[in-house]
Amino acid sequence: MTQDIHNAPTVVRATSLGRSIQVEPLTCTIGAELGNVNLGVAAQDDSLLAEIRALLLKHRVLFFREQDITRAQHVAFARHFGNLEDHPVAGSHPDHPGLVQIYKTPDSPLERNENSWHTDATWREKPPMGCVLRCVECPPVGGDTMWVNMVEAYKQLPEDIKTKIAPLRARHSIEWSFGAPMPIEKRHALKAEYPDAEHPVVRTHPETGEKILFVNSSFSTHFTNFNVPSNVRFGQDKSPASSQLLNYLTSQANIPEFQVRFRWKKNSVAFWDNRSTQHYAVMDYPPSHRKMERAGIMGDLPY
Repeated sequence: MTQDIHNAPTVVRATSLGRSIQVEPLTCTIGAELGNVNLGVAAQDDSLLAEIRALLLKHRVLFFREQDITRAQHVAFARHFGNLEDHPVAGSHPDHPGLVQIYKTPDSPLERNENSWHTDATWREKPPMGCVLRCVECPPVGGDTMWVNMVEAYKQLPEDIKTKIAPLRARHSIEWSFGAPMPIEKRHALKAEYPDAEHPVVRTHPETGEKILFVNSSFSTHFTNFNVPSNVRFGQDKSPASSQLLNYLTSQANIPEFQVRFRWKKNSVAFWDNRSTQHYAVMDYPPSHRKMERAGIMGDLPY
């Protein structure tokens, strides 16, 4: 029987280790599981790190199983791709700055900051380049995470929509999201420390040159330059027309053909390109525990 080369796992040489990375694409558009890789070893091998980076650009999110690594190794691996950032609300591990503990237990408040499509921290002037997330403890079933390819989401837009959104920019807010449940004084203080950011609706990937649909339903609040004569005939073209267009664009993340879904196991790791993806943590597991640790890698100014 002839092997289907399109579905066969790819093998990439890890020359400095004298062995191969096993690469198994998980969907036609996004995601690959990498085998025969230990991230603790990878953090000390420049050639292997370069191969992982190339695979990240190709598949957008990479998955690793059975990574029984220390927090120090987790941080060391992530730091090879850039400096790490703290989170103003979630905070970091006291001994490992930049390693955010996302612990959901039956005793903790059920915060709804994960189970919506989002690109991490687009409320920053320079959102993260990527994130490395490790599962410490997970439910026996449930608690999956989904990712979506926003390069493909842009490619598949109708041409008239691409033309319309090409010059548009959008506001992104931490006050509107993480700040919403806070008392008004704390919410205002949070916004003062992290003012709303403004980004292009279609950004360019700094390494590949690809166009990316760069708005999300969690942090993008409105277009900042939509209300010009070419778009507005009457008042209703300002609202609801502009908000309807934004809702249409953010809804592209819901299309299954652009997505991958990953089932966690203890010591599984996901490494995603935060510039070209969104993700959604499925909150279907209470009252079970779900404990994750994430290293967010600083990024650059979207253009």
